[in-house]
Amino acid sequence: MKVLVADPIAAEGIDLLRQRVTVDVKTGLKAPELLSIIGDYDGLVVRSETRVTAEVIEAGKKLQVIARAGVGVDNIDLQAATRKGIMVVNAPAGNIISAAEHTLAMMLALARLIPQANNSLKSGKWHRTAFTGTEVRGKTLGIVGLGNVGSELARRMRAFQMRLIAHDPFVSIDYARNLGVELVSLEALLKEADFVTLHVPLTSSTKSIIGPRELALMKPTARIINCARGGIVDEEALYRALEDGKLAGAAFDVFTVEPAVDNILLKSDKVVVTPHLAASTAEAQVSVAVDAAEQVIAILEGRPARYTVNAPLIPAETLAALAPFMAVGHTLGRLLSQLMAGQLNSVRLSLEGEVAQYDTATLKATILCGLLERVTEERLNIVNVGLIAAQRGINVVEQKSTACENYASLITLEASTSKGVNTVAGTFLRGETHIVRINNYWTDFIPTGGFFLFSDHKDRPGLIGAVGSITGKANINISFMQVARLKPRGEALMILGLDEPLGKEAQEQLLAIPDVYSVRNVKL
Repeated sequence: MKVLVADPIAAEGIDLLRQRVTVDVKTGLKAPELLSIIGDYDGLVVRSETRVTAEVIEAGKKLQVIARAGVGVDNIDLQAATRKGIMVVNAPAGNIISAAEHTLAMMLALARLIPQANNSLKSGKWHRTAFTGTEVRGKTLGIVGLGNVGSELARRMRAFQMRLIAHDPFVSIDYARNLGVELVSLEALLKEADFVTLHVPLTSSTKSIIGPRELALMKPTARIINCARGGIVDEEALYRALEDGKLAGAAFDVFTVEPAVDNILLKSDKVVVTPHLAASTAEAQVSVAVDAAEQVIAILEGRPARYTVNAPLIPAETLAALAPFMAVGHTLGRLLSQLMAGQLNSVRLSLEGEVAQYDTATLKATILCGLLERVTEERLNIVNVGLIAAQRGINVVEQKSTACENYASLITLEASTSKGVNTVAGTFLRGETHIVRINNYWTDFIPTGGFFLFSDHKDRPGLIGAVGSITGKANINISFMQVARLKPRGEALMILGLDEPLGKEAQEQLLAIPDVYSVRNVKL
């Protein structure tokens, strides 16, 4: 067996590989050079520099595994690798502790004004009174995102005698309780916390999750730390809040645009900054290299790897039967994640009709991928999503029945949260996914890619016209409208297909209409 290491990794990883396989270290290869030699290797190890394109994968006739010594695999063509039956692995756990410790260091530096005091003294000044800090003991730490890094930070901050609160709808109450963390809404967290630290991925739902409205909720003595991803905080709004005295300070390791040499936050004396260093420790570099090497060896020796990020091959006969329903399930998971409110407690999956006759482990995993894809930056697939759900304390109960009253097959997904129960159901008809149930309402619409608006209201004359008037004034085109009701002039559900999402101002106008109870944007 031969393995090519195409990017620099820690020597410990290379030494581990050499105990089992022949290793060639050739870094800085140009694309033609890599193409000319990759056919000789059974395994390939990269970091972020080398691009593993479909062309490279096609040329790798012997390749069994591609390993990324780090988290992201954006430089690897996953679809091409999966088609060729090549396993792709990464090392997502290697830098968790480094990121948590960097967050802790940034918090303490911010609280005690250490960078400012350091710069003052080195410039020849001895101004002790100018750098009076604050203790973290007895303060409230608000953690937005209780994933791997957020959880490790929580474990460490308990030793500092802080009160820990967190916002993460996709962890169970028991999981948080075991960490000594109280789960709260984002609004409550921002109002109560003395320190707010962010640990969420950058997605469409988390972009500028902390904006002017959210900053206005925070105490003027509060401080905010971001060692997660640039773009989840509105940097212009934060700068204004700091300069206007509405916040005490901020510490940032990540920025919307990097290198961030011209970022507006660098202009404020109240901000502590580092150049994206959270994962930059010697230990983290060793850890990701060793993790990658161990997985390469495992796959080449015919054993499973811990962090496979592409799906394994599914038998053709099973795929032919389940593939349409995997698309249905993924859509249902995405839809439910955007409709549910409150803290997730449990998930129930019901399979009825013909679909229940198959081994549906793959289908279940696909549904979980749809449910969780908006809340984690880890690449989810049918291999790892069960582990990620378990890590978050999410219990999935599955029920099967070969009988189905109205359809040949029906998938029903139910989420129980602290705010109640949300239910969605779908099926595959005439070559397309159909959503046939939303909570208590039976409906039928095709979730073509785009934007939707879901509104609970009282069925009464004039309401649909009022909604149309508001969307028209907002210059939002409606592609279709569907209304389901439980009884005349009773509770009803309106579903609008939109060409673009409805803005907050228009949503507030809709909520101001008498008898409109809720409004929610959904993207499918």
